Amino acid sequence: SSTMSLSEVEVQSACRAWEKIYVDAEDNGTAVLVRIFTMHPDTKSYFTHFKGMDSAEEMKQSDQVRGRGKKVFSAINDKVQHLDNSEAFLGIVTPLGKKYATQLKIDPKNFRIICDIILQLMEEKFGGDSKASFEKVTNEICTHLNNIYKGEGW
Repeated sequence: SSTMSLSEVEVQSACRAWEKIYVDAEDNGTAVLVRIFTMHPDTKSYFTHFKGMDSAEEMKQSDQVRGRGKKVFSAINDKVQHLDNSEAFLGIVTPLGKKYATQLKIDPKNFRIICDIILQLMEEKFGGDSKASFEKVTNEICTHLNNIYKGEGW
């Protein structure tokens, strides 16, 4: 469906949960990427300049990983800002999804991996309520991206 399934209250609590983790976008974004690359080393293949990095420590210190971590969080932040407006939200998610599917050819399972690791970090830092309220957002994002991929023939 093209409409969001979040109520106004859910949007507000999701935004509050996200704000807490987004305050330190670079550090938290980096932490998420380091976990992904460590737990799912195959994901490094999408980032040619990360391939040689094996230790989590090396990744944490890397300006490139830090920059990319911040970018990932900024991209999610753009979507979170429009949770109360389906049209604006889809206006951001759709072109991004098409680019991922057609140009970058990123396996859609990676979106779920990223979302799950963000939720894990939220739970560790801010508890289960934050995680639960943001989980609905990650489900929206992943659902919409998967629909776009289907439309592109994946």
